[in-house]
Amino acid sequence: MPTTFPPAIAHGADRRAFLKGTALAAGAGLLAAAPAAGDTRPLADSEKLTRIAANTYPIRPLFKRRPSTPPAASAAAAASADEMKKKYGEITLLDFPQFTIDRFPSVRKMDLWSSLFGDVTDDSMFVKVTTTRDGRTTENWEFDPAAAASKKWLGQLTDRMARTGVSCHHVSNNAPRNISDLDASLRRAGISVAKTWLDACATIGAKSMRVNTGGPRIVPGATATTNYPRNDEVVKYIRNAVESFREMADYGGKLGVKVTIENHWGLSADPMNMRIILDEVNHPYCEASPDFCNWEHEYMLYHGLQALLPYTHTTVHAKYWNRWENVDLQRCVRLMINGGFKGVFALEYEDGPWDGVEGAQRLMKEVLAGL
Repeated sequence: MPTTFPPAIAHGADRRAFLKGTALAAGAGLLAAAPAAGDTRPLADSEKLTRIAANTYPIRPLFKRRPSTPPAASAAAAASADEMKKKYGEITLLDFPQFTIDRFPSVRKMDLWSSLFGDVTDDSMFVKVTTTRDGRTTENWEFDPAAAASKKWLGQLTDRMARTGVSCHHVSNNAPRNISDLDASLRRAGISVAKTWLDACATIGAKSMRVNTGGPRIVPGATATTNYPRNDEVVKYIRNAVESFREMADYGGKLGVKVTIENHWGLSADPMNMRIILDEVNHPYCEASPDFCNWEHEYMLYHGLQALLPYTHTTVHAKYWNRWENVDLQRCVRLMINGGFKGVFALEYEDGPWDGVEGAQRLMKEVLAGL
């Protein structure tokens, strides 16, 4: 059956009408793309394609970026990025809707990484942020969605999506930090940043936004006691995460944007911690957005995904990462589908034998085969 999509919206179309239309279409499309209970028919090709989102993260070397101090990329990574730009060209986030059309045929959804937002030539859109990781301090310029110039740029992005008919499904956000931190001022600052980004997500029509749990990159472990091991330290971080995500979910709910937790680092490296936070928050606008490969050990590859299934409704990252051997990507897709997942698979190629574009295109074939 041939794949058909509505024509791109005309240049002068109303942005708000586009966003309202994509929201309604997304809900209807996801329901249509999943067979009804008891319906075992295979999905048509057109239905499968509504379940896929192109992802900026695998092709981040192609994007114009503001420099960090010291440089974030190694010499080898910088050389690899130069080779990719020679092959595919240099782009900005405003170019990604058309890039999606050109490189991922018939895909009309996007997963956007927060570090790629903004016009890198306009200082007024960015704030300087200092971070320390593994003893290494780095200064980065990060997009400030609340700035006047940033709001104008978000309007340009929305116009570009309207003209191409490509929508933003999810924002993978690294900007809100310290969400479970024991320092109350740092935690409040992180929540504030998340709220400005949720406003931005509402502007561009995103359905969901990831927020990292924060806290120590490696969570504190249990200590020996006379009777049984006990971990009072991790409870402090979980408690703070619950409070923070509940507040962010309340805010996101008013805007129609879900706040998601991905299995990244810290608390969220353990799917049980994620389940605890989500159960305690107990909010329709707070859910999981699991990644196929972001696990601490190989037994979590499928068991961790299974554990998060009841909490996952909108987005997952379908990932290939050569950190693990023999990851069965189609098995991961079928596990989600058989568990009732009706959301979108974003193509997140991490590392391996191909460049980011080739890797994401191969991922697309695997996801389609699994569907």
